Amino acid sequence: MLSRLFAPKVKVSAHCDLPCGVYDPAQARIEAESVKAVQEKMAANDDAHFQARAVVIKEQRAELAKHHVSVLWSDYFKPPHFEKYPELHQLVNDTLKALSAAKASTDPATGQKALDYIAQIDKIFWETKKA
Repeated sequence: MLSRLFAPKVKVSAHCDLPCGVYDPAQARIEAESVKAVQEKMAANDDAHFQARAVVIKEQRAELAKHHVSVLWSDYFKPPHFEKYPELHQLVNDTLKALSAAKASTDPATGQKALDYIAQIDKIFWETKKA
């Protein structure tokens, strides 16, 4: 009797943790744009204190971008997405590695490479939202 009393009355399902609208690759892109911008500013300023602060900020932003990409991969993208876009696993891996490289580098080209990968994820993401 108690099991019937506490049994769910309505069964709901969603393909993500919350109703859609909470995930967006723009979050990763904004952080990666910050990484690249810091790299560019570092190249134009040789003050040791500025450089030290810039490294900390760049590394924090790169970690945030990695977090946002990882959340998309683990919480938003589901098996049907991976079936339709078989390159998605490798793309996410390449993106995370590019962000790690940008985190460790002062070369803006590494920041741009991460942004290029994020743009590919963004394209797939918005295609899945149309479906």
